[in-house]
This record gives sequence, structure tokens and C-alpha cells, in this order.
Amino acid sequence: MAGEVEERILDAAQRVFLERGLEGASVDEIAEAAHAGKPTIYARYPHKEALFAAVMERMVRRRTAIVAASRLSAEAGSTIEERLTIFATLILKTALVDETIDLVRAAIAEARRFPNLASSVHRLIRERGANEIARLLGELAESGDVARTPALAPDRLAEAAQRFAELVVQPTIMRALFGEDLATLRNEIGPQVRQAVNFFLAACGLGGDARP
Repeated sequence: MAGEVEERILDAAQRVFLERGLEGASVDEIAEAAHAGKPTIYARYPHKEALFAAVMERMVRRRTAIVAASRLSAEAGSTIEERLTIFATLILKTALVDETIDLVRAAIAEARRFPNLASSVHRLIRERGANEIARLLGELAESGDVARTPALAPDRLAEAAQRFAELVVQPTIMRALFGEDLATLRNEIGPQVRQAVNFFLAACGLGGDARP
């Protein structure tokens, strides 16, 4: 029951935050939407900012689980290029939905008033996503000629994962955050991911086309 109440509060808070933003939302409105008393909310979250942080943490946790599942789905590829393409494509298809983009926008909007909150959200998204990318690159680096590639050496996997995210995933997400149409961006995922993956592999010395 405690878990059900928690989820109900977070669901209601997410709806209110998406509609009104952190500044415009009130705990009274969230309590009414959650069918929960304010004491119940305050017993879990000492203030509105803590509740907002919990909503964002849940979003990041769910997204990380999807990234992990995408890593496993990438095993269907027969080459390193195919596996990385499948992986990045699934990540972007999951990320480019209204709810996810709007929540990240809400966190960015509060960066001036609550810089620690915005930076913690960014750090969570970046670090947890990079961890899954590093795991996939590590798995690929254990096979065949890839194992002899200096760019994917064990002590460089974290850096390679960050570069992969910056090159293949983040540009499209940034375009979404700046207001480009999500349906249009989703339609462009395939060719853009293939091109970026080829560029990444070329930079790692694994073939591919280095032309942007």
C-alpha cells in the first residue's frame, strides 16, 4: 500500500508539474489530484522541490531501465555497426516522447532558481545513460578484432561512452528540447543514427565513414 500511495503522489505531481511548472504548482493541487492529504505528502517530501526531484528521479530510473533493455536488444545485430545502430535507435525512439522531453524542459526552466536541482537531473541522465553505453561497448570490445582497438580499451570505455552519447544520441535530444517537432525528429532517427554510428566507428579506428 505504501508503494501504491507513493506512485499515486508522483503520478499526480508529474501531471501538475508538466501543466504548471515547479513555480506554478502547489502542494494543495497535487494533494487533490493524488487523493492524498498534505501531511501524507510532507511525510515523504519535505517541500515542493523535493517532490519535483523525486518525479525527475523516477523518470531517469525508468529511462535507464529502457536503455538497459535496448542494450540487450542490440544483441540481435550481427556486426558492431548493427548493434550500435539498434541500441541508439531504441534509445532515441524512447526519449522522443512528449512526457520525457517536457519533464526535462521543466527541470531546465528551473535552472536559475534551483541550479542544484537542474544539474543533478542532468548528471543522473548523463551518468546512467553513459554507464549502459559503456557496458555495451565493453561487451563489443571483448570480441574479435575490436578487442585490439585502443579507443575501446577498458580504461577508456567511460570516455568512449561519453563520446558516443555526444555524437549519436544527444544532438537529436537537444533539437527536441529546443522545440523541434517530435514526429519529424522520430522520422529522421534511422538515417541520422546510421551516419553518426559510422562516424563514431571511424573515429575509433573500426572502419565506417568519417565524413559527417
